[in-house]
Amino acid sequence: MVQERPVRVERRLSAILAADVAGYSRLMHNDEEATHAKLTALLADVVVPAIAEHGGRIVKNIGDGFLAEFTSSVEAVRAAVQFQTRIKELTINEEEDRRITFRVGVNIGDVIVEPHDIFGDGVNIAARLEGIAEPGGICISSSAHDQVWGKIGVEFADLGDQNLKNITRPVRAYAVVQDGLGPTTKGSSTTPIPPPAPRLSMLVLPFANIGGDPEQDYFVDGVTETLTTDLSRISGSFVIGRHTALPTEAKRLTSNRLAAS
Repeated sequence: MVQERPVRVERRLSAILAADVAGYSRLMHNDEEATHAKLTALLADVVVPAIAEHGGRIVKNIGDGFLAEFTSSVEAVRAAVQFQTRIKELTINEEEDRRITFRVGVNIGDVIVEPHDIFGDGVNIAARLEGIAEPGGICISSSAHDQVWGKIGVEFADLGDQNLKNITRPVRAYAVVQDGLGPTTKGSSTTPIPPPAPRLSMLVLPFANIGGDPEQDYFVDGVTETLTTDLSRISGSFVIGRHTALPTEAKRLTSNRLAAS
């Protein structure tokens, strides 16, 4: 009996960029058609051209976000800085509660490749890093940071080891310093200088829909997203995205809160 050869799985090392819209449920609740139109325009006019310019490709759209793949981590971060900067310029005069902002995560990983998708821990880590980025911000893994260090004219804040949901090992993370978001200028420093670690770290746990009406779930999610966004603007603070915290950490924080009450 002839034994069949196992099907060969295609793999490659890639720089993965994951992004989604901060507070999307709230934005859609406020004005579905306007939000959809603005998001479509930003993707077509700003995001897709920036990714293509830096040699990347959008693998797939995921709800209000997308997954992109690059052959270079330097180009992945450059693309993210470019479209985040441009979106900020285009939306700066809009009302804050109607402004579209992306969170971005970048990681390097060995991924499984299929015709229209990529899989693996490398992809999952990029998605989790996106979740801990601030609205309008970029968060990258230490593996990506090692590759871009000294090659891009932005500075990075060392966020330390992060426990990311469903990732067994801690991941060292770095955030692009917001004031550093912008095109590289001649004579600007290309050496990242990590500022002091944030003095205040917070996690906003999901609010409960005590009424039990499923139609009010969007309101509950919106309150959580809005509070997380507002707290992240406090100088010197670092707010962990609710969907990136480990369940055990959430339980511990809840227990501490009840014990203190």
